[in-house]
Amino acid sequence: MKKSLFIALFIVMAVLPGAAQQYMYEVGPMVGMTGYLGEANNGNLFKHPSFTVGGLFRYVHSSRWAFKANLNYAGIRGNSMYDETWYPDGLNYEFNSSLIDLGLTAEFNFLNYGRGPLYKKYKPISPYMVAGVGFVFAICDGHNQASFTIPFGIGVKYKLKDKMDLGFEFTMRKEFSDRIDGLSDLFGIKHSFAKNTDWYSFAAFSVTFPFGKRCIKCNHID
Repeated sequence: MKKSLFIALFIVMAVLPGAAQQYMYEVGPMVGMTGYLGEANNGNLFKHPSFTVGGLFRYVHSSRWAFKANLNYAGIRGNSMYDETWYPDGLNYEFNSSLIDLGLTAEFNFLNYGRGPLYKKYKPISPYMVAGVGFVFAICDGHNQASFTIPFGIGVKYKLKDKMDLGFEFTMRKEFSDRIDGLSDLFGIKHSFAKNTDWYSFAAFSVTFPFGKRCIKCNHID
């Protein structure tokens, strides 16, 4: 009888999933599409899409809050040929820029994101919003331009398993130089840096891999 109980207990313990491990950090690649709004495109954001590739590092503060650094290489392009806007002298403006984008952002998960005990009501999927500060270095037709940016947007995370997370994020970048497209003041109207017309966006997928196990006692994990 005791032997049978022991065997049954062993089988139950073998098939039950282990406790979800908590991690402090995540790192991984991201890839996606860029969009542009500015002098050479003032309508459809993705009228002339390009690409972005890069990586991210995330500090997971809690199931609700995370802080992220990203470094991306991206392209943006535009062509005013089919815009309804009339430009001085009827000229057409076209450009291709290469960007090095750095962002430091905070993420707020709308749900208690993660895996763990049922009583904590963790969810393996959660939408989130993101905002922060950034910096962009642009190369357009041999000319260089550096500028601060304000990235903000929304996303969704899915914890595929304890050691892998999938994500999709859409963010807009407001930049303050008005020259990442090599164009500025086409109509001869001077304006402050806060009212420039250049925006760019990322719609990107990411795969991250957690590391850095949390100390259960130090972080008060049940």
